[in-house]
Order: sequence, then C-alpha cells, then structure tokens
Amino acid sequence: MSKTFYHFLMKYRHPAPMDDISRFANEAYEDHSFPKTAYEYDEVSSYLELNGSYPESMSVFDEVWQLYILSES
Repeated sequence: MSKTFYHFLMKYRHPAPMDDISRFANEAYEDHSFPKTAYEYDEVSSYLELNGSYPESMSVFDEVWQLYILSES
C-alpha cells in the first residue's frame, strides 16, 4: 500500500461535514494521537476502540477501510 489509512482518510475532510465519513475524517484530523503511520486494520481499529470518542464511528471506519483497500489494490 502506498498511502497510510490516515493519508487516505484526509481526502474526506471538509470544513462543513455533510456526512459521517467527513465527520470521522475531521475527528481523526483533530486527534493528535491518531495512528497516522498505520497501514494495518488491526492497528487503527484497536486505537479507535480504546479511545472514547470513536465507538459510534466504528461502522463508519469499516466503510472507509473498504474504500481504502479498494483504492490501494
């Protein structure tokens, strides 16, 4: 994979988020501890599950992860 998940996710960032993916991207951008160098699902997923502000975003994460995998294959 050429891009990290974080790098891929940032293309969805938007100053006025209109959907769940944009909101998730904005949250990740604001989170200075987000695993920005991660390429692996388990690393990002574990981080999200252990950080309180993300549980409601897990289904959105799974959706974006699928887009990431498709874009990198």
